[in-house]
Amino acid sequence: MSNARISTLVAIAVTLGAAAVACPSSARAHFVLEEPAAATSQDGFGNPQKQPPCGGGADTGVLTAYAEGSTITITVDETITHPGHYRVSLGTNGPGDLPPEPPVTEGSTPCGSTIIQDPPVFPVLADGELLHTSSLGGPKSFQVTLPAGVTCDHCTLQVLEFMSDHQLNDPGGCFYHHCANISVGVMPPTSVTTAGATSSGSGSGSGGGGGAGSAGTSSGCSCATAGDAAAAPPGLGALAAGLAAMATVLRRRSARSGTGADPRGTR
Repeated sequence: MSNARISTLVAIAVTLGAAAVACPSSARAHFVLEEPAAATSQDGFGNPQKQPPCGGGADTGVLTAYAEGSTITITVDETITHPGHYRVSLGTNGPGDLPPEPPVTEGSTPCGSTIIQDPPVFPVLADGELLHTSSLGGPKSFQVTLPAGVTCDHCTLQVLEFMSDHQLNDPGGCFYHHCANISVGVMPPTSVTTAGATSSGSGSGSGGGGGAGSAGTSSGCSCATAGDAAAAPPGLGALAAGLAAMATVLRRRSARSGTGADPRGTR
C-alpha cells in the first residue's frame, strides 16, 4: 500500500476520533419520562419528544390510577444536558385541555428564558421543577399534588421540559414533551391498565419505553443530525482506533518490504 493511501487512513481515523469525542451518542435526545408510565412510546433517550403536546410517539395503552388529591411522584431522566426546568400540567379531558406552552424571551440563543408560574395556576400543577444549569446526574424525582375536587377517568398529565441556551426545534420550539394517561379518583390507586387489562402495581409502570417512534428533524444541539433517534454509531471511537492501528501496521509493512526484511514480500 502506498504512503498516500496510508496517510489517507490516518486522516480518516483522526476525523472519526474527533467526531466520537464531539458528538457522543447521548447527544441525540433529551429526557425520558420514567414515572408515571408514558402515554406514548419512547426510546432509551426519550425520543420522540418534540411534537406538542405529548411527543408524537405511538400510544402505549397504559393508564395509571391515582386517588383524588394525592401527591404523586414524577421521575425524569435527562439524557443530554441543557439549562432548563420542568413544568407539569393536567388536561382533565385529554390533551386538548392542556395549557399552551409559555412565551419565550430570546437571549443569546432563540431559547433564552420563559415564565415560571409561582405559584402555579391550574391546569398547571407545578412549574420550575428541577431548575438546573448543569447535569442532573441521572434520573431525578419530584412530587406534585393533584388538586382536590378534580376527578377524571382518562386525563392527560403532561411533563414539559423547557431548554434555555438552545436553538429552536422543529417542531417543538424550546420545549420537549412527554405525557402520561392517568385516572383520578375513579379506579383503585396505583393500578395500571394496559390495553384493557388492569393490574395492581406501584403506579410507575414501564416508562413507556416500548419503541423508538419517529424523532422528527434536528434537535438543535450542535452535534445533532436529522433524525434524533438515529444515534451516532456506538463503535465510532473503536472504528477510529482500528483504522489508526491498521495504518500503523501497513506503514511498518511498507517499510519492511522496502528493505526485503518481510519474507511475505510486497502485496
